[in-house]
Amino acid sequence: MISNLELIRRTYEGSSAENGGNLLAVVSPDVEWTEAEGFPYAGTYVGVETLMKGVFQRLATEWTGYRANVHSYLADGDRVAAFGVYSGTYNATGKAMTAPFAHLYELRDGRIIRMRQYVDTVLVARALS
Repeated sequence: MISNLELIRRTYEGSSAENGGNLLAVVSPDVEWTEAEGFPYAGTYVGVETLMKGVFQRLATEWTGYRANVHSYLADGDRVAAFGVYSGTYNATGKAMTAPFAHLYELRDGRIIRMRQYVDTVLVARALS
């Protein structure tokens, strides 16, 4: 059986298509996914369809070159944290950004049941205006 750390690592370390497929394979149908207050997609999304429409489809269409590059992981049982840097160019303004982030995942039986995002929203907001 694959470790929780490896499940999460696989959602970041391939191409965007691979990462998306790997995420969909391990996200719970009733996942609770929380984007940080101050982030453009702030709020809690419940369920895969809501998450895909509210976050991932918007990232894919509103940004060019959007990436979440992870430099460190920490695992503690059913929790895995990923630390890294977002980068990309916001299409509406043409402004690029880089911003540090942390994602805290909670897993059960090999599925992501919760994710909470922590990010320097000021750095992201500068690209939006």
